[in-house]
Amino acid sequence: MVTRFSSTVLAFLILQTSLFAADQPDYVFLMIGQSNMAGRAKMLDEDKKPLAGVQLLNADSKWEQAVNPLNRFSSRRKDISMQRMGPSAGFGPAVATHFNEKSVGLIVNARGGTSVKQWQPDQPLFLTSIQRWKEVGSPKLAAVIWHQGESDATDPDYLNRLTVVVNALRDKTGQPNLLFIAGEVYGNKPVNEKIRMMSQSIPNTASVSAKDLTVFDGVHFDRKSILELGRRYAQKYIELTKED
Repeated sequence: MVTRFSSTVLAFLILQTSLFAADQPDYVFLMIGQSNMAGRAKMLDEDKKPLAGVQLLNADSKWEQAVNPLNRFSSRRKDISMQRMGPSAGFGPAVATHFNEKSVGLIVNARGGTSVKQWQPDQPLFLTSIQRWKEVGSPKLAAVIWHQGESDATDPDYLNRLTVVVNALRDKTGQPNLLFIAGEVYGNKPVNEKIRMMSQSIPNTASVSAKDLTVFDGVHFDRKSILELGRRYAQKYIELTKED
């Protein structure tokens, strides 16, 4: 009697696990950082259409068709009225187009105005990002896409602090070689040199340039540039994984 019950429970759990796994996108990306990752660029009516081939992790830890603004389900975001166009809107479709019949899933968990100190492994932003990943079944991450640094534009210790974040993400996800791609901030800020140096000191990391991109308020990329930035992230990811 006990054996039959145990077997039934085990069979049910195996079925539930397989069904849950089948719902996972083929490529899952964690998109984190501050306001430019959250998205502050103006959205047009055309930007409110579903993004083909891209899924977004919602507040109920379920995958749904991605629709801008993509940071609206962030567990730490600012007011919903501030969530607009971010690089995820350029990144997701570009990766989905490249992989064609494969699905792309985005876990977007950014918050504007935050410094790298607030993304350390004992801080709420880091912890809630990991928690959202766990709640959806801890899927293997294809990469972490990071855009943060405006709040730390002149911090001489930025690279050391970012190294802690990268190592902690790899430790918590159980992926020691997890790809981490960071983007430059606008302008000739000292932090950009730190971001470019990252790949020299941290294995399996890379950066993308903000060269020729434009902003609408001195800090935040405009619509055209934020979409281009997202495509640059996608191209870097594709370049680095083309032999996988």
